[in-house]
Amino acid sequence: MTATAVVGAVLAGSAACGTAEQLSAGQKLDQAFEELGKKKTLSFELDVDTDVASLKALDAKSEPAPGEEMPDEAAELISGAKITMTVQSKKPIEESGEQDFVGMAMKISNADGDLAEYRVVGDYTYVRADIETIGQMMGSPVPAAEDLPPEAGAFKDVLEGKWVKFSTKEMEEVAAEGQDAQDAPAPDPTLDAKTQKKLVEALRSVVAREVDFKTADGEDGAERVTATAPFRTLLTELLGEIRPLAKDLPPGMDLPTDQDLKDAPDTKVTADFTLKNGELTEVDLDLAALAEDAKVKKLGLTLRMSDGTKPTAPAGAAELDLAELMEGFFAGPMVEDDELSESDLADLGLPADEL
Repeated sequence: MTATAVVGAVLAGSAACGTAEQLSAGQKLDQAFEELGKKKTLSFELDVDTDVASLKALDAKSEPAPGEEMPDEAAELISGAKITMTVQSKKPIEESGEQDFVGMAMKISNADGDLAEYRVVGDYTYVRADIETIGQMMGSPVPAAEDLPPEAGAFKDVLEGKWVKFSTKEMEEVAAEGQDAQDAPAPDPTLDAKTQKKLVEALRSVVAREVDFKTADGEDGAERVTATAPFRTLLTELLGEIRPLAKDLPPGMDLPTDQDLKDAPDTKVTADFTLKNGELTEVDLDLAALAEDAKVKKLGLTLRMSDGTKPTAPAGAAELDLAELMEGFFAGPMVEDDELSESDLADLGLPADEL
């Protein structure tokens, strides 16, 4: 069962247990999520609605160890961050498996411009990043492209923020090389149909008890559905319903205990769903109340949905030969002091097996 199907089933089923307004709101959300699942191309845009002072206040409340405080540069990066993602499939998204997706794109940006972007189109993965800006924000300055040894090849384009590409299949092969059978990644966790049904019914019962739905007219003919619930109570009740099913859940899914949640705030959190012509176009989540006594002015997330555009391959991307890069540039001897060493690359957070 897809995530959209689960959410839709939970909302519609739980609202049916409540008032007429609950039923109407749940049905409208259910239909909206179903429409999303029918699309073959879909874009998501996630905006972080906060500021540097609020993030620093939250960080201070967590009592970080001396020297581990959030840098101002990192707070600036997070406060203005926007993440855009597009997926394209040969089938409706709700029916798609991994092999059905033929295009994917993701971009991270802030007020100063694009920070990083990648696209998967056909047989290639395309990547570009503003390495210099990211390094400055994270407090790890990077060397200039001209300081790289000749063996770096197209890797110089990476430091210059240009598009580069590499074979997606080759990347998978390089990542798998030298990996023993016992170290092979476990298959993706799945739920059988019977467990899925039990899980959805359990979640429905909790949402029906704890979540209040309201509807209102929005701007430009849009309709707004508001869902409100006490945070800790909702989490505690949800986990209480899920624990009896723990034996049927995929391995490694450790559920927190009630004791783990005792310090979580129980203030009410509100999510606003915007529907236009029956389609879900935006979700706004206000998390400021969870900050409690921290001096937080605003802390929210906004998720926008649209039909999106088909991901395309950027022109002029230099090709990286991953095998040659690892055998030559990364596996080569240490270079002179005025050149970039392998340890310098590690400091950039760009390990060879993640290129």
